[in-house]
Amino acid sequence: MGTHTRRHEMPHTTTPAEETAAPLKTTSGIEIEAVYTDDSIPADTGRRNGSPGEFPFTRGIHAGMYRDRVWTMRQYAGFGTAEETNRRYHYLLERGQTGLSVAFDLPTQMGYDSDHVMAVGEVGRVGVAIDSLEDMRLLFQGIPLEQVSTSMTINATAATLLALYVAVADEQGAPRENISGTIQNDILKEYIARGTYIYPIEPSLRLITDVMDFCSRQLPRWNTISISGYHIREAGATAAQELAFTFANALEYVDRALARGLSLESFGPRLSFFFAAHNDLLEEVAKFRAARRLWARLMRERHAADDRTCRLRFHTQTGGSTLTAQQPLNNVVRVAVQALAAVLGGTQSLHTNGYDEALGLPTEESATLALRTQQILAHESGVTATTDPLGGSYYVEALTNALEEHARAYLDRIAQLGGAARAVEYVREEIHRAAYEHQLAVEREERLVVGVNAFMDQDQGAPDIVSPDYRKLEETQKRRLAMLKDRRDPDKVRRARERIRAAAQTDENLMPPLIDGVKALVTLGEISDELRTVWGTYDSTHSRSGP
Repeated sequence: MGTHTRRHEMPHTTTPAEETAAPLKTTSGIEIEAVYTDDSIPADTGRRNGSPGEFPFTRGIHAGMYRDRVWTMRQYAGFGTAEETNRRYHYLLERGQTGLSVAFDLPTQMGYDSDHVMAVGEVGRVGVAIDSLEDMRLLFQGIPLEQVSTSMTINATAATLLALYVAVADEQGAPRENISGTIQNDILKEYIARGTYIYPIEPSLRLITDVMDFCSRQLPRWNTISISGYHIREAGATAAQELAFTFANALEYVDRALARGLSLESFGPRLSFFFAAHNDLLEEVAKFRAARRLWARLMRERHAADDRTCRLRFHTQTGGSTLTAQQPLNNVVRVAVQALAAVLGGTQSLHTNGYDEALGLPTEESATLALRTQQILAHESGVTATTDPLGGSYYVEALTNALEEHARAYLDRIAQLGGAARAVEYVREEIHRAAYEHQLAVEREERLVVGVNAFMDQDQGAPDIVSPDYRKLEETQKRRLAMLKDRRDPDKVRRARERIRAAAQTDENLMPPLIDGVKALVTLGEISDELRTVWGTYDSTHSRSGP
């Protein structure tokens, strides 16, 4: 057994100096009172919140919530090759997972095939490599797409991945109106928080609107966009910033779709959201409640939206950035607390991280434990027995109000700057500032992280992690791609690429040419190259390069 530091372990008597210390605050800077009473919240709080299933949906988007249907347990997975990832999907489905979620490798996210010079050393490292229709077939081999809901975390190349998914569904004979799932397709947060953008902002927004338009007509059960606060939070934003910046992006997408001529009712109810769950249990619960109420009010105020469009549907993932390489088993507890926050907050689907993800890709053991965490919450904890079990808590209601107020202030500032597409620099700077302040608080021990700056083991060290042979994996993927290119029809490929390029130069919806292109075995990288030729590329200094 190792020895432990004793700092923060012993109870002590409060001193006069401590009584005048800085007040406790949430991650969003909301001051926390020692005790909350009925004077802490407006007398009409219950009326303003409404009942579960009723506008403004503070207490849940359905009257019965988990009494009627438990959230979807959707574990995120992507491992090197399509075959390996397919095996993991079957493994998870056999153990009770109720939805699939695909993680793609960096070259796929950035629009490069596995044989591109920019892909060297990155193939299959952070997810599955998808170069072509052949890879997509292997990824879902033995999985009827008509019977499973699939979420794909992909943005700059989202339209191409959706085209590949539709092509596989067509091959399986699944009617397009029956396939269901989500593509993230949220490019604005890439410019402000994550960095896997390709094209300049305006053509990227055009591509998103093309997807929304196409799906409203041909894929009625498909969620065309998952507006992501998760990556904003993971980049260092506070809970209030996560709400504000996510909704600012969402409002931009709504405006673009309306400008295209789409009716709000045709796409609004299919908007979905993706939030993080971090460690401050009650602030996170309040965040989810505030999110539902704020979105409902924004849509009603701005667009006179109906109730279906005002309902905020969201997926939650536990916080990857909160996981520590030190004492990794502590992450089991962190994930459980975060998952509990998501459930108490009323999420529609949930991914729980593996405890070893700060060290590498999750093992089958850690992935199973993460899924079991959700199943224990659903079937043993009792939190599904009633809707919004923390509703009426003085503290939670006060936090809900404060988070909505803070988020509104940010939204007003972004509106003054001309909307999310024009406020990228402002939002990016705010996230950087919040991340810096959080790191300073950790270094000053004002914010404790168990195993990192408190309660350390003297002899703690990282456990041995067995990594895949990525070099071998990359060579295998490149060989498969070379064989595909050798056997495909070059004339069909040429014509399909020309059609994609021509569509990109006009207002034609790009989805039909993309679907035809992937069926002709045009690769993801080749499609991206055609769009780069027409649109150019974006960098963080707003320079445009390309044609």
